[in-house]
Formats: sequence, structure tokens, C-alpha cells
Amino acid sequence: MKLTPKRKRSDSAAAAVQAHQNAAQGPIEPPPYITLPAACRPFWDAIVTARPRDTWNDADLANAANLARVQHAIESAVIGSDEHAKLTRLSMALARAVAVHPTATVGRAADLVNAATAEREARQDDGDELIPRLRAV
Repeated sequence: MKLTPKRKRSDSAAAAVQAHQNAAQGPIEPPPYITLPAACRPFWDAIVTARPRDTWNDADLANAANLARVQHAIESAVIGSDEHAKLTRLSMALARAVAVHPTATVGRAADLVNAATAEREARQDDGDELIPRLRAV
């Protein structure tokens, strides 16, 4: 028995609409139970926009916050090569954890790639004079 809901085809009109809606909303805000220092926010924004907005769950967001903190520590701290190597390994492990078993959480890998590409293109689309682009309110 499959527990995950069936995902829309990434090349469908519904997926294109979802990609534009996701892009219009901007980066996901950290959940209220996660404390994220302001200095980590650029890393958070980069992490949560790397995947389609509608594919994130609470556990992924907690790992994304940890990953943002680790990436900030790597970027901002003057650390020795041993400490840098440890933080880099931790960063890589957390990056994998954010997308743990993508088939179970977001569907086929090919669909995730197509959905991420559609959302990225929607963010870069300036639209057309006759067709307004969706914007966050």
C-alpha cells in the first residue's frame, strides 16, 4: 500500500501552474519552532529554493535549517583544515538528508528535476504584457 499521494506529471499544465505559484511565493519561511539566526538566512533561502516549494515537509525543513547553520559556519569561521573537513562532511550528509529517499517523498527523480526546472524558469520569466505574472501579495 502506497502511503505517499500521487504526484502530478511534471510536464502537465497543472505542474506549470504549480511552478508559477511556487515561484510567486518566494522562499519558504522557517517553521515557528525553528530558530534560525539572521546570518544563516541567505543559506536557508538558497536551500529551500533548490527544490520545488510543494515538496518540502517539516522534517526536511528542520534538516534544511541545520544545513544552513553548517554552511554559515563553514563560510564565516576561521577554522583549521580538520574542522573544515568535518563541517564539509556534515554539510554533505545534511544535504543528502534533505532529499532522503526522493522516490518516497516527492516521486521519481526525473519528475523532481523537471519540476525544479519549471519552477526556476518561472522565477526568471518576466511574463508578457498581455499575460500577467503571478506575484506574492
